[in-house]
Amino acid sequence: MTLAVEELAWSTTEVPGPRHIAIIMDGNGRWAAERGLPRAEGHRQGVESVRRAVRASLDLGVTHLTLFSFSSENWSRPQQEIRDLFGLMRRFVRRDLADLHKNSVKIRIIGTRVGLDGDILRLIDDAALLTKNNSALHLTIAFNYGARDEIARAASRIAEGVAEGSLAPADITPERFGSYLDTADLPDPDLLIRTSGELRLSNFLLWQIAYSEFVFVDTYWPDFSRETLEAAIAEYQRRTRRFGGLNARSTA
Repeated sequence: MTLAVEELAWSTTEVPGPRHIAIIMDGNGRWAAERGLPRAEGHRQGVESVRRAVRASLDLGVTHLTLFSFSSENWSRPQQEIRDLFGLMRRFVRRDLADLHKNSVKIRIIGTRVGLDGDILRLIDDAALLTKNNSALHLTIAFNYGARDEIARAASRIAEGVAEGSLAPADITPERFGSYLDTADLPDPDLLIRTSGELRLSNFLLWQIAYSEFVFVDTYWPDFSRETLEAAIAEYQRRTRRFGGLNARSTA
């Protein structure tokens, strides 16, 4: 079941809000198709929604925001669409980096670097280096990312450690395994939002969302607004998180 924004009311409850929100940004293509526009326009409007989500997160006291931008499975899309998506990534970093840095946003890109052009890799590295000491909001962009690939890469590194003798099999706990993931120094998401009405995880943060609360909204990503985010947070605040136990546990 998905929730329409009008079904959710922003709450002033004292229940803590989520500190880490992850979003599957879905629906750009359908948004464009319903308006008779090319898919590229949907993606361009989607970048505007990224900007709104970052501003709203800063205003609402969210400390970590993780966005699913480009899946490692998206390489099967038409080449022109891939070029458009990569071009938008380039423009977003170049246009917004100074403003994000000014607002103390720390930028991080997760995913595999395989297949990415050198100029994109330089942009990624430069953005991370410039903002590494910022702390108001940790903005993580999953780009060329797939959770199964992330888990496989982590397992491969652990296997190398065991083969070299620097790790023993008994050392491999969930906590140790998590330290080999792309998100090693990030808290797990408290809230996962997916837009566009789809009820899938699409290979996103499969390890990290073991105890996340899910909110699915009908809104297409280009129409995502501060009100949409507030409504999803209000729904999160109505939930009781037990993490497998009998009693509620706070993550504040």
